[in-house]
Amino acid sequence: MRIIGIDYGDSRIGIAVSDPLGWTAQGVETINWKNNIEEPIERILQIIKYYDAKKIIVGFPKNMNGTIGPRGEKTDEFIELLKSKVEEIPIIKWDERLSTVAANKTMHELGVKKSKKKQVVDQIAAVYILQGYLDAMALKE
Repeated sequence: MRIIGIDYGDSRIGIAVSDPLGWTAQGVETINWKNNIEEPIERILQIIKYYDAKKIIVGFPKNMNGTIGPRGEKTDEFIELLKSKVEEIPIIKWDERLSTVAANKTMHELGVKKSKKKQVVDQIAAVYILQGYLDAMALKE
């Protein structure tokens, strides 16, 4: 069963997918967008269909004290829109605090050039979000 991981942002959306056994997450792509949210939603629907995904994990931004701010509210709006398009697939909010920080640290350690970071940081953050979910589910088994 494949699971899609999403790191939602105002101009870029990172996408990751699990392996068929649900053990590891791999980056798929970064969707660039500006004004029309329908365009990235359409691309996400294509990815879901291609991988025959059965679950979606969306990184949910919380403040460090656990409260929900404007970024969380925008993410909620995105999740509601996505839910209306994929009613049969469960969407789970996953705490994404520090996922982008971890992604940036990983890129720095790998020596990724600054010019390339914008295109991959959201994808790597999506991998961190999805892998965190997969690891937590493995601990429950």
